[in-house]
Amino acid sequence: MRDHLIIFDTTLRDGEQSPGASMTKEEKVRIARQLERMGVDVIEAGFPAASNGDFEAVKAVADTVKDSTVCGLARAIEADIIRAGEALRGANVARIHTFIATSPIHMKNKLRMSPEQVIEQAVKAIKWARQYTDNVEFSPEDAGRSEISFLCRVLEAVIDAGAKTLNIPDTVGYTMPDQFGQLIRTLRERIPNSDKVVFSVHCHNDLGLAVANSLSAVMNGARQVECTINGLGERAGNAALEEIVMAVRTRQDFFTCDTRIDTTHIVPASKLVSGITGFPVQPNKAIVGANAFAHESGIHQDGVLKHRETYEIMRAEDVGWGTNKLLLGKHSGRNAFRTRLKELGIELESEEMLNIMFMRFKDLADKKHEIFDEDLHALASDEVHAPEEHYRLLSLIAHSETGEVPFARVVIADGNNELHAESDGSGPVDATYRAIEKILNSGADLQLFSVNNITSGTDAQGEVTVRLQKTGRIVNGHGADTDIVVASAKAYLSALNKLYSKLERAHPQV
Repeated sequence: MRDHLIIFDTTLRDGEQSPGASMTKEEKVRIARQLERMGVDVIEAGFPAASNGDFEAVKAVADTVKDSTVCGLARAIEADIIRAGEALRGANVARIHTFIATSPIHMKNKLRMSPEQVIEQAVKAIKWARQYTDNVEFSPEDAGRSEISFLCRVLEAVIDAGAKTLNIPDTVGYTMPDQFGQLIRTLRERIPNSDKVVFSVHCHNDLGLAVANSLSAVMNGARQVECTINGLGERAGNAALEEIVMAVRTRQDFFTCDTRIDTTHIVPASKLVSGITGFPVQPNKAIVGANAFAHESGIHQDGVLKHRETYEIMRAEDVGWGTNKLLLGKHSGRNAFRTRLKELGIELESEEMLNIMFMRFKDLADKKHEIFDEDLHALASDEVHAPEEHYRLLSLIAHSETGEVPFARVVIADGNNELHAESDGSGPVDATYRAIEKILNSGADLQLFSVNNITSGTDAQGEVTVRLQKTGRIVNGHGADTDIVVASAKAYLSALNKLYSKLERAHPQV
């Protein structure tokens, strides 16, 4: 019988640490429901001590999810662990994940603690966490640069204190696959009580090796992998869940374990996370990129037509491609609309929200003949689950003509006030943004402007992502519409609303 490889998803915690990827409580719950539907074993819902918002989001996920373990992160500090324990009270199965740095550079320069003090604090943290749950995970932060003998001492001590999972993070993405795999093997061999715990890994992608390092660890006995949808995460991101799961599933001749993931939910999960965070998936991304199963070369096309496995090692439908079919149109009724939303994991909090989204759906159906699941996800992310709107687009006129200077006229609601402005620009989008700035004078720096189509066809909704930076804060804004200029205005105002909300977070590195 094959070993069970535990999938620990940290999209809602480490994934949210991507600059601009902050999620609302409602958005976290939506993603958590999709992860639960997919069969993810452990969902790390956030870092409750970071802010009241994070505490409430973890609590909401814990109260909602029934089939997956819900985890909260906490530093090896009693106040953090108390906060995590309180947030997780409603979970069917709860886990507290606590950590402390163990590398010489971190102990000396960040913690300013001696090695003995670090061991003592780690043991205390496990004992505090066990007051809330027996399911305690411990991470030695920056394990990849820690001294192996000291690492063994710390881990042996926390196992004795009651830790059930030992997570070995490559916090800065520094190690090589062979090196990291050997580290896991060495720890399992040298720690006397290592047979009492599950070894886990959490790899960052700074050198593009997060998945390779994670799989090397699995080959050397790790039986939990911490990962995120689309590889979202701090800096260059984390190991991508979809790549870990499909590598293990596809190469069962090589791995002695497998996951319990329902892989048909992978692409819908990818699209959901991309839509909520505003981080588009690159077309050549493995598994979930638009080109992942596309064949341009004539030789490849001929081979696939004759025998699929000549050039495809996976079936597109096995990971969820091809499942987003046309189901709704302008004549569809409210009940069919509600049913399809529920099937997609879009659960609305009230009848009023359903009415709002149904009206938006009807408006969209008047603009484009065919409505796909991706369109519904975009509607939910763009209209219903966006942060509370202080600034709202009321109307927009944009004009572009060959030989003439483009201009735009916008009307924005600022609270209860209607504000008007117009401006010219190098194009209709530039003119629109200049007009908005005439009204709001935000002083924000536009760092990214990205456009993607949600579905195929010239009537497809355009999906726009913008990234703004102001006084050290970075936020992403997201907007969708069949008119790309309107989508651009929505995205810009979405980002400005996030800056206005002043969400403060203090996430750690693990």
